[in-house]
Amino acid sequence: MVTIHLENTIGSVKMLDDTAANAEASSAEPMAAERLESQKENLANVCRALEDAVAKINEFQKNLFESSKEQIAKLSVEIARKILVQEVQEGDYEIESIVKEALKNAPTHQDVVVHLNPEDHVQFQKVLQGDAGGALADIKFVADPNIGRAECLLETPKGVIESLIEAHLERIGKALEKAE
Repeated sequence: MVTIHLENTIGSVKMLDDTAANAEASSAEPMAAERLESQKENLANVCRALEDAVAKINEFQKNLFESSKEQIAKLSVEIARKILVQEVQEGDYEIESIVKEALKNAPTHQDVVVHLNPEDHVQFQKVLQGDAGGALADIKFVADPNIGRAECLLETPKGVIESLIEAHLERIGKALEKAE
């Protein structure tokens, strides 16, 4: 709700064009001309007050949008986090897709060691049995209790690549905050 406060109350407003105002002023007594000038001044004051109100409303809207945008981004990330935690707990994810996506970021697939959560490692071994001689054949997979479920860590000759849920959520949150 927006409230506009004026210093004076507006009794009435009468709009006249310049020719009508001049004709009325010349034919009316001096008191009428003063009244007309006072009405013009009151109208100018009302216009200034309305312009100020519009500026304040625009500033309020801008500030509200900016503060809401940050809150919406945080809320969105928290909702995604809760959904992901539930899906991970239920095992409702494909570790193969997660590993393949992480491997896309590896500079090479030679001498790569992929660390998986022990539970995911068991599942992934089943995938590897069906993919004998495939694209994943030259990659070493190890069970690592320090890696969370639905996550992986790749050791490459040029460095480490992490595919961690928390890092993905953080990037999503930053992207949402920057979005217009």
